[in-house]
Amino acid sequence: MIPAAPPETLPSLRVWQRKAMVAYHRGQSRDFLAVATPGAGKTTFALRIAYDLLADGTVDTVTVVAPTEHLKAQWAGAAARFGIQLDPAFRNASVHSASDFHGVVLTYAQIGADPAVHRRRTLARRTLVILDEIHHAGDARSWGDGVKSAFDEAERRLALTGTPFRSDDNPIPFVEYEEEADGVKRSRADALYGYRDALADGVVRPVMFMAYSGQAKWRTSAGDELAVRLGQPLTKDLTSQAWRTALDPEGEWIKQVIRAADRRLSSLRSAGIPDAGGLIIASDQNSARSYAGILKRVTGKSATIVLSDDAGSSDKIAKFADSNEEWLVAVRMVSEGVDIPRLAVGVYATNAHTPLYFAQAIGRFVRSRRPGETASVFLPSVIPLLSLAENLEADRDHVIKPKSQDDEDPELLLEQAQRVLNEGTELGGQRETLESNAELDQVIFDGGSFGIPVEAGSAEEQEYLGLPGLLTQEQVHLLLQKRQREQMAKQKSGTRTETVERPAEPAMTNAQKRLKLRKQLNALVGARSFATNEPHGKIHAKLRSTCGGPPSAQATIEQLEERIAVIRSW
Repeated sequence: MIPAAPPETLPSLRVWQRKAMVAYHRGQSRDFLAVATPGAGKTTFALRIAYDLLADGTVDTVTVVAPTEHLKAQWAGAAARFGIQLDPAFRNASVHSASDFHGVVLTYAQIGADPAVHRRRTLARRTLVILDEIHHAGDARSWGDGVKSAFDEAERRLALTGTPFRSDDNPIPFVEYEEEADGVKRSRADALYGYRDALADGVVRPVMFMAYSGQAKWRTSAGDELAVRLGQPLTKDLTSQAWRTALDPEGEWIKQVIRAADRRLSSLRSAGIPDAGGLIIASDQNSARSYAGILKRVTGKSATIVLSDDAGSSDKIAKFADSNEEWLVAVRMVSEGVDIPRLAVGVYATNAHTPLYFAQAIGRFVRSRRPGETASVFLPSVIPLLSLAENLEADRDHVIKPKSQDDEDPELLLEQAQRVLNEGTELGGQRETLESNAELDQVIFDGGSFGIPVEAGSAEEQEYLGLPGLLTQEQVHLLLQKRQREQMAKQKSGTRTETVERPAEPAMTNAQKRLKLRKQLNALVGARSFATNEPHGKIHAKLRSTCGGPPSAQATIEQLEERIAVIRSW
């Protein structure tokens, strides 16, 4: 069945989409992987390919596979603009769709549940399979095996992703991997349009990250009280506990950050983006409900709450997208693929920190509508998130590393062993938040860091929160540099500022100082590993090669300081 829409009525294509379309038709290959940053228009590109293949008789039907139920309806709506009618309500028990549909939209979970149904459908008619966010096919063995079994005989397969990588070594079905000299296998894209390119073309917005640190104090299940500063080099366990304390609805940190995010949203709505919306991404449903309550108490504003298993979640998202309401609070459902272009302010109130999840979450805020729009995302000042924020523009592939004992970082192995030995001690189990407070630690923009720590609620914080809503990337840079110069000038001249005074650290023995430096180095190595996918051991080896000296366990204080300086310069 040929699509109903005449060619002249089809949505216009961006430059990258036209180039990718030409590459697709020129190659005529069975498999094609298009990697494009969230917000760039992967859906439009794929539907144009579907239109062409249906129109010229290459295929008879289209099957779209999406990550979530909500995205099924979104795909069906987008396809209708091309005159392609897709059935988003198809169920495995149906076996066949109605004859007046061009195809169906499914989820990966649906395929995994009964791949044989979809294999029979694919064998019965020449099928184009569009695999949206193909990296999800590696989420569970049943999904990956199901996708391979169901679509192994498809006439054409078009794979799409905005994040062509995973945090594990599960291969992604129908993706080609090229083996490099060191045995590493790297995914190969047939069309690539990264965030950096999209930013230069004005297709996506730049993102300004407002990183908040502060004090966190909690009581362990053993009755011990621990207090640390969020963002300082700490062990993974202490970082995790401090992070949890900051996000705890019972503490002040999250209240102060939500209040600051709302002030930023109000600033944008009053100066250039009148319909700007905000999104709070929570770790779980209880936290989501609590954050909505906090928003109501500290700002007087109500939020739409979307929970993944709520009946009618898709309707809530669609209603919010088309409204002028200010705030949405969600768990995971809105983190990937959901199209709400007016979202301009986010609160990253979750402890999820894989590069995959972070990239998809930030992708909700980058969809550009007019020149000069800038998104603002508020997040905890912890090393894993700061590294991901600073490297937002980096293009990534999915890398499958060869198994080798040499890749194991001995320090990481020791830390893991100690964690096992310490299970059930004060760092695990139940904990009680005693105190937390927030301060604006730094602003990250275009890979650079600006500002010095200032109290939440201070006039100096407001200078950053009140930045105009419509500015070019260069103007944002200039304003941030100006704010930073003014802060530093006040500090030098002795003028009273509202910067945070940190308590003086007690004198340390050489052993204590060495331990602190090693923890700091390991944290930086961990952040580097997050950003580059390199094993910890390989990064430590590079540092030793550059700086000389023994492994860090035997290194002097001076050698550790040198390695810290070098890794920060990379």
